[in-house]
Amino acid sequence: MIVMSVVTALVLLALVTQAGIVAVQRAFPPQGEMVEVDGATLHVVDIGPRDKALPIVMLHGASSNLEAMRRPLGDLLARDHRVILVDRPGHGWSTRARRQDSTPQIQARMIDEALHKLGIERAVFVVHSWSGALGARLALDHPGRVAGLVMLAPVTHPWRGGVGRYNEIIATPVIGPLLAYTITLPLGYFVAEAGARNVFLPQTMPDGFVQDSATPLLLRPREFIANAYDLVTLKEAVAAQAPRYGEIKAPVTIIAGEPDKTVRTSIHARPFAALVPNTKLIVLPDLGHMVQNAVPDRVKAEIETMIGRIVPAQAAADESGILP
Repeated sequence: MIVMSVVTALVLLALVTQAGIVAVQRAFPPQGEMVEVDGATLHVVDIGPRDKALPIVMLHGASSNLEAMRRPLGDLLARDHRVILVDRPGHGWSTRARRQDSTPQIQARMIDEALHKLGIERAVFVVHSWSGALGARLALDHPGRVAGLVMLAPVTHPWRGGVGRYNEIIATPVIGPLLAYTITLPLGYFVAEAGARNVFLPQTMPDGFVQDSATPLLLRPREFIANAYDLVTLKEAVAAQAPRYGEIKAPVTIIAGEPDKTVRTSIHARPFAALVPNTKLIVLPDLGHMVQNAVPDRVKAEIETMIGRIVPAQAAADESGILP
């Protein structure tokens, strides 16, 4: 009887999950175009004027999608700049063929290929949190694509401890998918808002953030599993790439907060700035992890300052035939 009850409960939860997937996807449909690359299909939203010399590519962190970068920062930038927002492989409306394709190295290759197909030769990359490691990897492996790098509360170095026991369980074969396809979505509806509020601290989460950022898409099993793989493989990935950071030639601006408990500035932003030659480090008091939401005007000003330096240098280099 106990076994039958457990099986029945799992079947019912699986049915609820499938209904939830349909409801979530209807509530948050794709907003852009799909770009096929080796091993993935990437969802890309391209906004803003096309006549600007240097586009801005925005890459979101873990447990989110491109909407977390679009509102308010992406929309603010798009008033004056071409902005390309990308759902990272496996997130939002992007898919990836292999869950294990979770590292910054692999995802950098996929994003580079997508930008090539879109005709984006060089761009300023704006990256948040998990994508700090991704932005660094793009600058290392695809330097011709990266004109500049603006990093918001970035992950760059290995840290003590893990990434949450539940992520390790979800990334475990068999048991992880079993949980993801039964309890994750129903349970997630009750805890998503509280989890998001914690990430904002000491700032207050804006009203309607969970809906405006399409956060419920994360609760779909295939994305929840992909997110877990991204997190459990990140520490080893940044440990491998950190010794190369001194090779980065692109100009870098980092904006982070000292009270950030999600990604500690002392472990990531400060050591990265010490290693990368052309880096401007801005550490703001009382700033939490969601930099793009807390100080969008400051971030916009720093991006435009960087572009204002890069574009004249690029024009001079084009005339001389020498790369800046």
